[in-house]
Amino acid sequence: MPERAKAAAPGRPPPPAGLRQAFRTGRIGRVSTPRPLLRLTTVNLDTPDPAALARFYAGLLGWEIAVEEADDVILRAPDGGVGLSFQRERRYVRPTWPAEAGRQQMMAHLEIGVDDLAAAQAHAVACGATVAPFQPQDDVRVCLDPDGHPFCLWLMS
Repeated sequence: MPERAKAAAPGRPPPPAGLRQAFRTGRIGRVSTPRPLLRLTTVNLDTPDPAALARFYAGLLGWEIAVEEADDVILRAPDGGVGLSFQRERRYVRPTWPAEAGRQQMMAHLEIGVDDLAAAQAHAVACGATVAPFQPQDDVRVCLDPDGHPFCLWLMS
C-alpha cells in the first residue's frame, strides 16, 4: 500500500518527495548525499599588516612563512596540520576582550596547547603579545597578539 503524503497547509505546496522520505526514515538533520572530501586547511586572520602579524605567529609557534605576498602571508604547520593565513584588511578594527556592548567583537580566537603555562606566557610576551587583564580560568592565559586578536594558551594535561 503506497504511503500518502501529509496534506499541505492551505496555500502551501506539499513538501518535496525527498523531504517526505527523510521524515519517513528519520534522516532529518543529516546529510543523505555522499560527503565529498572536506579538509580545514587554514585559519585566516584579518590584519592591517600581514607580514608583521605573520612574523609574530612564526616566532610564537616556531613555524616558517610558506607564502608571502603584499596582502596575504601564509604559515604552514610543520606537521601538516591547519595553517594560518594573514590577510590585509584596510579597515581593520581591533577586537575588544572581554567583549563590550557597542565595541568590535572578536570573531574567533586561537587555542594553543602548552606544557608549561608560565614559560609559554613569557615566550608569548617576548614575541610581542600582551597578557589580557581579564583571565577567566586558572589553567588558561588569554593573550592578545599585536593586532589585538585574543588567543588562549592552555595547559595540556
